[in-house]
Amino acid sequence: MPTYQERQNLETVAGRLRAAVPGADLLIVDDNSPDGTGDLADKLAEADPHVYVMHRTGKAGLGPAYIAGFRWALERGYDAVVEMDADGSHQPEQLPRLLTALAGADAVIGSRWVAGGEIVNWPASRQILSRGANIYTRLMLGLRVRDATGGYRAYRAAALRKISLGAVESTGYCFQIDMTVRIVQAGLSVTEVPITFTERERGSSKMSSAIIREAFLRVTQWGLTSWLTALRPPARNRTRA
Repeated sequence: MPTYQERQNLETVAGRLRAAVPGADLLIVDDNSPDGTGDLADKLAEADPHVYVMHRTGKAGLGPAYIAGFRWALERGYDAVVEMDADGSHQPEQLPRLLTALAGADAVIGSRWVAGGEIVNWPASRQILSRGANIYTRLMLGLRVRDATGGYRAYRAAALRKISLGAVESTGYCFQIDMTVRIVQAGLSVTEVPITFTERERGSSKMSSAIIREAFLRVTQWGLTSWLTALRPPARNRTRA
């Protein structure tokens, strides 16, 4: 659970998570939040042996925070790793359905855009942006995933070990697309389960024009590279008489 300026939400969301899946451990990855989120995380960890905290020195973005968390989990031998937001938009009570689905897949995405998925209190502009981004991603990359930008996910540890985490350079929400592509290209299975996504009630969204621009440029680059590779004629084998 990466955090930056989430002091208003962290304690409530962490408590809900611990109640929803009591056997799970929670790693809070804080990017040096100036509002004291890291200090609150430390207090939660002191009171609950299932809560851990990783303090990072600066705000490096969502992608690097998740990669650091993945590596932390892999080093400690966990079988499954979940990523979720700290603002309450991902309901901890729905985590069991992701974990159940993980029994038959390498990665599970909590999807807003499959049958049964729902969005609460999102303005029309954000819904259009999300739908448009996912349609563009499917067209450019040939993915069958309906919600490649969704950030509520569960991975088998073996799947994370199979892909090259060190090669992931995406920092914003494009990280989710990046991971989806790498999982699919590795020949691993992805399934989607419907979730209810609820807009945060406290704090401000981290979405920005820079994040949107990064996603558009990277998806365009990946798509064009894939198309050009497919169109390139195969090299001919030359033999000498």
